[in-house]
Amino acid sequence: MRAEKSSFWHIGIIGGSGLAAGIELEDAQEIAVSSPFGQASGPVTIGRLGEVRFTFIARHGAGHAIPPSAVNYRANIDVLKRCGVTDVLALSAIGSLREEMAPGHIVMVDQFIDRTAGRAGSFFGTGLVAHVSLADPTCPRLSAMAGAAAELAGAHVHPGGCYLAMEGPQFSTRAESRMYRGWGADVIGMTAMPEARLAREAELPYAVLGMVTDYDSWREEEAGVEVSHVLEVMHANARLARHALRALAASLPARREPSPIDTALEHALITAPEARDPALVARLDAVACRLFGERD
Repeated sequence: MRAEKSSFWHIGIIGGSGLAAGIELEDAQEIAVSSPFGQASGPVTIGRLGEVRFTFIARHGAGHAIPPSAVNYRANIDVLKRCGVTDVLALSAIGSLREEMAPGHIVMVDQFIDRTAGRAGSFFGTGLVAHVSLADPTCPRLSAMAGAAAELAGAHVHPGGCYLAMEGPQFSTRAESRMYRGWGADVIGMTAMPEARLAREAELPYAVLGMVTDYDSWREEEAGVEVSHVLEVMHANARLARHALRALAASLPARREPSPIDTALEHALITAPEARDPALVARLDAVACRLFGERD
């Protein structure tokens, strides 16, 4: 059985194209990491901010070439796990379903409504069945620390919010947007699911630093969402996110105490050992290495 997770922080960042260069990681190097779950969105950039190790992957690939529905979320999470990250922070552009969550604000997402379809949402399957708890899908510790760092960077931060994950790539109709508000969703996006599900299966604490770019189309007196406006606000938000990451690195405790999420698979596997598919077990050499042994 693999040793417990490192007591040193190693933050995995999933974010937009070009952000890694703007973070100005020290000792940065770009490397390609292979995954048994297919091709990841691209290479990772590994480096440091001060004493904290960071690994970045661009969710949509170089030049934003991969649409939300085609992102290989399993490979991206698997690659981050192979790089040894202890925690994952997703930087995501989101639309607002609430007047008080205005463009330019940051929302630390704490719940999800998943409306995506056709995306591989689990590392497990026939021959190796697992059911992890997802009642609280984001890590409260990482969310609180990232939110505090964003405030230090000058952001208006909302400490919680329910994220409606839609399939896309089109934006919502007005009827859909009003329905999502009625369901209790606060913000809307296209990428945080199944990321959050997969991070939990990989025993990686996961948080979303949601950067509001627009009001979704529920406001009848305004035009619908236009990508040109989204991009304009996104550029300003990206600058803020870079400052927030530096503040996060500076504020992390010197020692990373264990998280309950570090052992999320402990009682999740229900397939009897003799019935487990050896090929699937082998594919999980990174994701479930704590249970199935060290990686080579």
